[in-house]
Amino acid sequence: MISITSDIHHQGLQTGNQKHSDLSEVATAVIMHKIFKEFNIKGTYFISGKAFEDHWAEIQKICDDEKFNIGGHNYYCFKPELFHRLTNKLFNSYNGSRSYQVWETKKTQKIIKEKVGQDCIFWRNHMYMHGKYTDEVLPNLGIKICSDGVKKNSNGLNLVANDYFHLPINIIPDHEHLIHAERTKEWIAEWVKRYNWSDDFGSESYPIEIWRNILISQVHENERRGILSNIIIHPITMYLCDNFESLRIILDSLKDYQFVNFDDIYQSQRQKISA
Repeated sequence: MISITSDIHHQGLQTGNQKHSDLSEVATAVIMHKIFKEFNIKGTYFISGKAFEDHWAEIQKICDDEKFNIGGHNYYCFKPELFHRLTNKLFNSYNGSRSYQVWETKKTQKIIKEKVGQDCIFWRNHMYMHGKYTDEVLPNLGIKICSDGVKKNSNGLNLVANDYFHLPINIIPDHEHLIHAERTKEWIAEWVKRYNWSDDFGSESYPIEIWRNILISQVHENERRGILSNIIIHPITMYLCDNFESLRIILDSLKDYQFVNFDDIYQSQRQKISA
């Protein structure tokens, strides 16, 4: 089974990808959603709260599809940066203090409920930033699955607390492993050196033709082993790399497999527990 997920941010975040794109990030998400519909797949979107506030007319186009779940992705995505640097020093938590995370999570859940009509029970922190208070705050606010982190050996849901699970990404991510936009070979080399950066798939970045083959191969291997593939695809990244050509190749290569959203995964787990 395959879980396709996507993180979608408000344009005011002014990420490097956003600065390199002639389309807004939300506009690229609308295009990507049309491609998903062509392939008749399910998926899960993690959307910043501010995106609902600033871009609802466009965001609504992807939120009305019952095949796609809507999860929270913080409200402000760790802006202003100075505030989060300060909370990191004071509380050893870049995500903010416990009370701040409660406030921001509730704010995000509230706007999703108001705009989409869904309870926000799925979550991914911006930059997969799992903080010291995350596993206390989220389950207390009704979150059922948190999809932070990259763990290539992850195999489905991991129970953390009562009715609260982790589901890390277990297929090579796109943004951090692709040469594109601001992420030139020189930029990547300096970034890796400065932060000693690596994840479970290493520190290498690739041209998209190589990256997509790695992703497809990993999913095929997971299918062979009966392991759920939890994939992250950023719409603006796919647009900037090759105008979604590789996304279409990926989906065509995987079209014979079953695609699920987070609600499918959660309900299946609940059935196993109650059986």
